Amino acid sequence: MSTADKIFIQMCKDILTNGVWDTAYDVRPRWEDGTPAHTIKKFGVVNRYDLQESFPILTLRKTNFKAAVDELLWIWQKKSNNVNDLNSRIWDSWADETGSIGKAYGYQLGIKHKYREGDFDQVDRVIYDLKNNPASRRIMTNIYNFQDLHEMHLYPCAYSMTFNVSGNRLNAILNQRSQDVLAANNWNVVQYSILVHMMAQVSGLVAGELVHVIADAHIYDRHVPIIEELIEMESHDAPVLEIDKSINDFYDFSVDSFNLVDYKYNPFKVKVPIAV
Repeated sequence: MSTADKIFIQMCKDILTNGVWDTAYDVRPRWEDGTPAHTIKKFGVVNRYDLQESFPILTLRKTNFKAAVDELLWIWQKKSNNVNDLNSRIWDSWADETGSIGKAYGYQLGIKHKYREGDFDQVDRVIYDLKNNPASRRIMTNIYNFQDLHEMHLYPCAYSMTFNVSGNRLNAILNQRSQDVLAANNWNVVQYSILVHMMAQVSGLVAGELVHVIADAHIYDRHVPIIEELIEMESHDAPVLEIDKSINDFYDFSVDSFNLVDYKYNPFKVKVPIAV
């Protein structure tokens, strides 16, 4: 059983067995037919992935690797807040007629701030410190900007990354306020594992551990039977991640810079409804 599958199964079983339902509350999310989308949740879930051990992509069902990487680059490399710069339609529900999602995600990473060493946006400051101040305990990003929340079409879910160098290993903590476990958990794990690999490579380090901290890890009511079926499926060995080792500039990576070798997964044709 792959490590990613094992962690996912344990998390889902814990939520379904020990979680708390929000059915006593009037909730914001709705299904397409207008029905309230209730959840069962656990507070403060922490999952740890050793990126030297394996690449943490689910094999219980397929995670769209290329689309996940494309969205990561849209946010962290293009620093965009417009869905017309993205090669999938996953953000369309939150975009206006121009394609903008407001002052969210990539927009926040692209804002320049003044430091003693010069003007940097959040991404470039991380890269600068990893190269010049690897012992720093201040290498982090945060896109939950209270000043701009009223101009965001969706408040950031994955909002903060903290990077830490231990020896030659780059470790990171991903903080997430809320997560739809079925639709987004492995998607985010794949994305931020790739980000750690990218940052490590351009900084002369190796990818270490990704720690994923989720404040509200929830399973929607209509997802429960899907999850119950999924976690009983066969697990396969994790694939091997290949990265173009010739790249030493963060902005030279593309979706095609990454490849999964021998990615095996179960066919899973169930259409997952998304609550908005």
